[in-house]
Amino acid sequence: MIFWQLFRIFFMIGMFSFGGGYAMLPLIQDEIVTRHHWITNAQFVDIVAVSQVTPGPLAVNAATYVGFAATQSVWGAVCATAGVCLPSIIVVVFLYLFMQKFKEAIWLKNMFKGLKIGVVGLILGAALILMTPEIFTDYIGVLLCVASFVACYRFNQSPITVISAAAVAGMLIY
Repeated sequence: MIFWQLFRIFFMIGMFSFGGGYAMLPLIQDEIVTRHHWITNAQFVDIVAVSQVTPGPLAVNAATYVGFAATQSVWGAVCATAGVCLPSIIVVVFLYLFMQKFKEAIWLKNMFKGLKIGVVGLILGAALILMTPEIFTDYIGVLLCVASFVACYRFNQSPITVISAAAVAGMLIY
């Protein structure tokens, strides 16, 4: 039963989340932590951190980890991962066919303009969800957060470089 639930929940998350993994985080957190209690909020934050530093998309890595954590089984990981990936495949095929037919329509361009704005809000929501006491345990955590933001935003550093530097700083400081 839990395998079907994992597939269904991650399928719905994958189907109704636009903007990638960060935009999915609020939905994943709500379903997995708040509604089903399969993992704790602290584990969720760990999932996000591990998903950032492992190869692959954030949503796929998070789904795989949650599926395994919830069932202690590889099949749970497979069900959750398949659930989050399948909607993208379906949507991309249909969007391609649809876009070829209506690519010059003004209403379609306006729809995507609205989607972009909504995605920014979802990503901001994901950032706010991750700002928990489990992460910011002291002023050093706040400084690392601010330094990471400034490095990316102001100095155009690669997220890979910033994540790697934060991991090294964490090992040395904590």
